[in-house]
Amino acid sequence: MKASDLFVRCLESEGISHVFGVPGEENADFMMSLKNSWIRFVLTRHEQGAAFMAETFGRLIGHPVVCLGTLGPGATNLITGVADANMDRCPMIVITGQGSTRRQHKESHQIMDVVDMYRPVTKWVTKVLHPDSIPEIVSKAVRLARTEKPGAVLIELSEDIAKADAASKPLEPHYARTRGVDEGIVDRAFELLMNAETPIVLAGNGVIRRRGTKQLRRFCELTGIGVVNTFMAKGCVDWRADYCLFTIGLQQKDYTVYAIDEADLVISVGYDLVEYPPRLWNPEGSKKILHIDFLPAEVDAQYHPEIEVVGDLAHALAMLNNRLESRRVPSFKLGRQRIWRQRMISDIEAHKDDDTEGSIRPQKALWEVREALGPEDILLSGVGAHKMWIARYYQCSEPNTCLIPNGFCAMGMPLPGAIAANLVFPDRKVFGIAGDGDFMMNVQEMETARRLNADITLMVWEDGGYGLIAWKQEEVFGSHADLAFGNPDWVGLAKSFGWQGQYVSRSRDLAAAIRDALDHKGPSLIVVPIDYRENALLTKRLGEIEVAL
Repeated sequence: MKASDLFVRCLESEGISHVFGVPGEENADFMMSLKNSWIRFVLTRHEQGAAFMAETFGRLIGHPVVCLGTLGPGATNLITGVADANMDRCPMIVITGQGSTRRQHKESHQIMDVVDMYRPVTKWVTKVLHPDSIPEIVSKAVRLARTEKPGAVLIELSEDIAKADAASKPLEPHYARTRGVDEGIVDRAFELLMNAETPIVLAGNGVIRRRGTKQLRRFCELTGIGVVNTFMAKGCVDWRADYCLFTIGLQQKDYTVYAIDEADLVISVGYDLVEYPPRLWNPEGSKKILHIDFLPAEVDAQYHPEIEVVGDLAHALAMLNNRLESRRVPSFKLGRQRIWRQRMISDIEAHKDDDTEGSIRPQKALWEVREALGPEDILLSGVGAHKMWIARYYQCSEPNTCLIPNGFCAMGMPLPGAIAANLVFPDRKVFGIAGDGDFMMNVQEMETARRLNADITLMVWEDGGYGLIAWKQEEVFGSHADLAFGNPDWVGLAKSFGWQGQYVSRSRDLAAAIRDALDHKGPSLIVVPIDYRENALLTKRLGEIEVAL
């Protein structure tokens, strides 16, 4: 059997369903082997788009798929999306081609050290040195990509090894369970909880994986303790539940941070420090913290837990819930948490009846999107000022229904991510929101969406510049650098790619435009001139929050 055929058979054995990518000469044998497989190959227009598609797909199903590039520029084009997936804990297999092993030792066309380049942005990197090692390499790669905490793994396949004969066979997949939690540690954690008066939960990315949300919701129902979630943990609890205290993550001090200020115990569940640094919610490092996660806590001066419950996160919460069900739960003092919740709800509803012309407030745009989408539908956010508004104002009922890049924070995800989300859940509505700068970074994937007839809607917030950078520079320096750029004729752009296109400048027309786009079968584009004067107004409001009640 040819080595490339064996490689593809090993991917099949591991349950890899999709490969997203751009082929090249050095991975031609792999592509021909893939042609005879049931694995679906999705041709993309840029490797970065392929990586974002694989990232989104893996995050939604909890199992890796593949992004593919050739050597040299193919590998470098992939790396931004790979780094994004790895830092956001999304399982992914990266396969890159390479020149023949007979020329890797010298200066040669497109040859570069891909393996070392990827080492800082993956969980594991390797190159295939012998055809018969392929089964072990693929099995290890999938296992590591899935294992908590998930991430990206790179396999490099040189062109001459891909052509070689192989005698080995695929290995049977083996999935290990995350280790259980020590009973004694849970007893200590339970006593810490019982002695608290104003506890709060800080829920992070880890809780939305592997059954965590079910146990977290049960914990909150038993105790009434409020939950603050990071950008990536949206939907871990239903936003309509009275214990949902919404999202933490803005650089300004929001209601959620005041709620943490008032807590005498922070129960962090699946929280990654990369999501929102503890220096912003625990600047003195004095908060009492109960850490519950798959791995021990990262060392940080502002994050020094009293107790660490390490192991299967859902199991740890279930063990706490069992203890809560068998004992009388104390009457925690949580009245202030409910007040912060009501203030946030008032903010969310403040502009739902806007009737402006010329530009549309971010709050109004998000209100109409939330009204149009069901609880299982999926919204994807890019990176920019729109991300901050989505994080604060768009609320969820279910996990993984609002995807926000928040570790590596790479721009350009919503369009390729929406294509992947539609492949995973073709019966759900998939809606992406991007700034004009964000959208244009992977605009070429509009052709991919049309070719696949992806049933997706992309909304572009147009302000003609890098709005988030302007917002931050204004806060620090009182002015901003030259951040303006031009934009295409959006409706003409949509038409040229075979998309439905709408430009909506009146608030009163937005709801109907969104319904029309969602009802359209195939890709749709909605562009709104966004009123980013609201950025400075939000900063001012947050600076004037009244703490005394």
